[in-house]
Amino acid sequence: MKGSASGMRALKGGSSRYSIFALARNALSYHENWQKAWRSPEPKPEYDVIIVGGGGHGLATAYYLASVHGIRNVAVIEKGWIGGGNTGRNTTIIRSNYLWDESAGIYEHALKLWEGLSQELNFNVMFSQRGVLTLAHSEHELKEMRRRVEAIRLNGIDSEVMTPGQIKKLVPIIDTSPTIRYPVMGGFIQKRGGTARHDAVAWGYARAADDLGVDIIQNCEVTGILREGGKVTGIETSRGTIRAKKVGCVTAGHSGVVAEMAGLHLPIDSRPLQALVSEPIKPCVDTVIMSNAVHMYISQSDKGELVMGAGVDSYNSYSQRGSLPTVEGLLAAAVELYPIVSRLRVLRTWGGIVDTCPDASPIISKTPVEGLYFNCGWGTGGFKATPGSGHVFAELIAKDEPNRISAPFSLNRFETGYLIDEHGAAGVAH
Repeated sequence: MKGSASGMRALKGGSSRYSIFALARNALSYHENWQKAWRSPEPKPEYDVIIVGGGGHGLATAYYLASVHGIRNVAVIEKGWIGGGNTGRNTTIIRSNYLWDESAGIYEHALKLWEGLSQELNFNVMFSQRGVLTLAHSEHELKEMRRRVEAIRLNGIDSEVMTPGQIKKLVPIIDTSPTIRYPVMGGFIQKRGGTARHDAVAWGYARAADDLGVDIIQNCEVTGILREGGKVTGIETSRGTIRAKKVGCVTAGHSGVVAEMAGLHLPIDSRPLQALVSEPIKPCVDTVIMSNAVHMYISQSDKGELVMGAGVDSYNSYSQRGSLPTVEGLLAAAVELYPIVSRLRVLRTWGGIVDTCPDASPIISKTPVEGLYFNCGWGTGGFKATPGSGHVFAELIAKDEPNRISAPFSLNRFETGYLIDEHGAAGVAH
């Protein structure tokens, strides 16, 4: 796959390759001489492209700009530390079993990139195709699920319906008795779905982008977007003015705030999305299980913790803590479906801020300001789309035109009415 459109390549810059031989060689010096994964340069006065936001999507965009399109005079501007936002504040679920053709296109594009990402970046992102199982808790939901599986298959994406007996065999800890409040009527699974290590995704893209010459500027807050004659000319930051003719904004959770700096109002609501982990236990769940009707999903981390999440809070907020009622509802459903959870202690909780559009689909688009682009509004689906999002956004910035996959997600759909309503397949409440 070397030299393909995905950007697949070996590291050719200053970074050494990670390998068993490098591991053995550095063991001789007690692992004290590993090269830094990426540089910490001072910002230049001007770049060809500035990417605002150092999460997975922003770093992936910078990487593909450099590796696929040869644009290496690029800066990634991050107000905190890379991967410190939503990239590190989610439950790492990856799947592509969406209903509409447009959604299937972008998420399947991402999943195919996930499947070769560790080799491409020479960084183990711990991508685990353990499968993603979605439960049905009523006859109506089961019938709707069967229809969705047929639609998913028409797009060439793997999915299959499962009976309660098959689910019990796959997930022994689940209660499939018909008398519980949320009886398991069946479900469907995408076996190519799974999880990845969120920190490793950010670090892998950062290292590979840095190796191609991209400057990663951390602890640098963007305070303004400069414009002249209807064109973007750069940004104001806490570390001074940085000029560029193209600026891509990938600031999940605060996209509306950044857009206001350019006089734009995006159709976005920002809400907390909470998750928690239990104390670690022995392996008992080797897939990801979602329950759309009760807004609860669960998996087990490599450290043994049970990772659980729910729907978004029911109010707009930029708080990264969220509210207690959402956690109570999540745990009530978890205890009923998985009785062993009742004997576990919660180790920690956290929240990310998700930007959600009215149709629960993202915005990947040019804006009325020439040279200014936005990639946002992923709702609860951002992490799983990381490679595909960065790949198509880089092409939009490089060519100033969307490709076939990203075109349906332009801002003008809110004028034409050609919305992509993915509330039903999003997995949790928006």
